[in-house]
Amino acid sequence: MKEVVLKIKGMHCTGCSTRLEKVLNNQDGVEDAKVSFEEAKAEVKFDESRIRLDEIKEAIEDAGFEADVEK
Repeated sequence: MKEVVLKIKGMHCTGCSTRLEKVLNNQDGVEDAKVSFEEAKAEVKFDESRIRLDEIKEAIEDAGFEADVEK
């Protein structure tokens, strides 16, 4: 299991973070995702054998947000 923290751009309210969290948790291979509107980030735990990081970022972009790996 791999964990990554992503900086999220484009969230305007807690409804955005709730919706994005649902999108991420519905991805096959994502074990757990927590999205914080206040911190503008997503913590994602996922199975690398089932989903790649770029697929997670693509799902975020499809939901209308931008994501970058937090350094």
